[in-house]
Amino acid sequence: MHQQGRLAEAEPIYEDVLRQAPAHFDALHLLGVVAMQSGRAQRGVELIKKAIGINPRVAAAHSNLGRALNELKRPAEALASHNKAITLNPKYADAYNSRGNALADLKRFKEAVSNYDRAIALKPNYALAFYNRGVALMELGHAEDALASYDKAIALSPDSAETHNNRANGLLRLKRPDEALASCDRALALQRDYPEAHNSRGNVLKELQRTSEALACYDKAIALKPDYAEAHINRGNVLTGMKRRGDALESYDKAIALRPEFSEAHTQRGHLLAEFKRIDEALASYSRAIEINPDHELLLGSWLHTKMRVCEWSDFGEQVARLAKKVERSEKAVPPFSFLALSDSLALQRTAAEVLVAAEFPPNNSLPDIAKHQKRNKIRLGYFSADFRDHPVAALAAELFERHDRSRFEVIAFAMGPDTNDDMRKRLKRAFDKFIDIQPQPDCEVALLARNLGIDIAIDLTGFTADSRTKIFAMRAAPIQVNYLGYPGTMGASYIDYLIGDPTVIPESNRKHFTEKIVYLPHTYQANDLKRRIADKTFSRAASGLPPQGCVLCCFNNNHKITPEVFDCWMRILKQVEGSVLWLLEDNATVGRNLRQEAERRGVRGERIVFAERAPHAEHLTRQRLADLFLDTLPYNAHTTASDALWAGVPVLTCMGDAFAGRVAASLLNAIGLPELVTSTLQAYETLAVELATNPAKLGELRRRLAANRLTTPLFDTPLFVRHIEAAYTSMCERYWADLPPDHIQIPR
Repeated sequence: MHQQGRLAEAEPIYEDVLRQAPAHFDALHLLGVVAMQSGRAQRGVELIKKAIGINPRVAAAHSNLGRALNELKRPAEALASHNKAITLNPKYADAYNSRGNALADLKRFKEAVSNYDRAIALKPNYALAFYNRGVALMELGHAEDALASYDKAIALSPDSAETHNNRANGLLRLKRPDEALASCDRALALQRDYPEAHNSRGNVLKELQRTSEALACYDKAIALKPDYAEAHINRGNVLTGMKRRGDALESYDKAIALRPEFSEAHTQRGHLLAEFKRIDEALASYSRAIEINPDHELLLGSWLHTKMRVCEWSDFGEQVARLAKKVERSEKAVPPFSFLALSDSLALQRTAAEVLVAAEFPPNNSLPDIAKHQKRNKIRLGYFSADFRDHPVAALAAELFERHDRSRFEVIAFAMGPDTNDDMRKRLKRAFDKFIDIQPQPDCEVALLARNLGIDIAIDLTGFTADSRTKIFAMRAAPIQVNYLGYPGTMGASYIDYLIGDPTVIPESNRKHFTEKIVYLPHTYQANDLKRRIADKTFSRAASGLPPQGCVLCCFNNNHKITPEVFDCWMRILKQVEGSVLWLLEDNATVGRNLRQEAERRGVRGERIVFAERAPHAEHLTRQRLADLFLDTLPYNAHTTASDALWAGVPVLTCMGDAFAGRVAASLLNAIGLPELVTSTLQAYETLAVELATNPAKLGELRRRLAANRLTTPLFDTPLFVRHIEAAYTSMCERYWADLPPDHIQIPR
């Protein structure tokens, strides 16, 4: 009966034997096995231990005790039992398989694979060992080898729904979602009420961007298994992508209620709350995740970036050093964009990008090769952006799109972000020859659309910033693909051919840290808009919270760009400039509280820091004229904010770092003829700031030069800039038409 799986009938017979012979080894042992197979692993352990006490020389008993301990998640004890079984019988295939399971539970996956290999050597048709081997290989990141193991298991046992499901997971890891979907469907054909397969199918459909279908799969998995925490998290992830943030938060909260120690749930909850700008709650979620699993993917970097958004700097240096070590080890520890404000190391920035691309955006060859484009009268440019709205990228580039020479270029917008219907969005819709909202379309469809439209150069204006769509470029939307403006660093991706820069932001000596070939524009890489409006409105010092007298030093960079080292420097400047104040942007109340406390710790009265709320762009430019000097940040400089200050007539003082993001303000100052405002050390930066702030005549002369240079130097000469970037696009195409690979390009003045 036991061998036929009739456990309920076998159990009372074993018990009857034991009533007659309480020390009957086989009855104790096998009754323990029945208990384990019936979901009563602790009872199984008790019975089998009694049996072993009677006869410790039976390998099967030790092996079954190990299996029961595996079920109870006591892998170290299980391993000892399996070791004993193998000592008694070195050719016991089942014991090697079970020992592999114990080692896998202990995260010793390489040893687990060796044990599965030994089990298979002893029993070549051992389907379960092939299956377990596949699971361990997946944990080791060897997806191709895992897939081969699953295929062998399926050949031996074709009706195992579990193996088909895990095969689907392996295929998804290998970015083969169409095949993965077929495996999910096969698993569900074998077992319709299999919640794990519905969850896996949801993951595949999410990858295919069939989000509504994915959500239905997660709902089905949860209906079958209400305590399925992973499905609740996955449901939250797809709802986040659908911008149903309230529903997503409910899903994460449900997962945490089911499994309070689930680091993934706390991490995803943190990401969502940070996106909500509920920073304090996000930090609490990240902190809980770190307590549970400090090595969770992207957790440490996301936590540090979120802390920077509120200028919460406890253990900052120590944590940044820890993060750098993780990146050095090629761990997926930080989103590349977040890392730009945490490290000035070009080598580490490249590693962070390459690690993310390898994990999430590898080259995708699912589409056929692009047919060779022949030279024609007009080059077709495709600008891809999530920021075709009231956003810094649009504020810089709007006039570029308008001024492209339509006799030589056709200009098409691929809008990846929300349709805000604001004034900038309306302006941009008029600026392009075609304006295509691709937000609802899957990446594959967008790549095909760009190909069908004959796009010669696809320009990614988003990079790794919010709402990016890197997978479109991984599939090759165009024969030439370019990283420009939105992300100031390397994408670390082989399919991005060029990055547009200039000699200041990327000196030749730094090229080795970029996977792209560099296109050097002669003055500055940054586009600017001559139509940038300054409001015809009067702002007073009093209305802006500024004192009636004294030097006003400002920095309107996002708060996450302020580091403790830069803030130290600012406080020393305030101490040396009597009556001065520091005027900053306040994105949230926590920032104001934290920075005033930090000032007090450094011996500066908190009221000497004045905060400005966000205002409409044109009004902000007018208001900014109340400032005397803009103080830049490092390692992530002012970019659009530096151009804004210079356009408004406020001199910008910068310290130039090593990385692209830390050299942008220097590029802008060189292009407007004020190179003396570029320093290379924070000491020099501090000294010059004090000199200017205490010498009104010298600062006044700088302001007069800035006013004179504003419309006579290259920075705001948009027609000149457009000619240069068009020359760059033409040079890229000429290389392509001549069958030459991408190479560094220098555009002459």
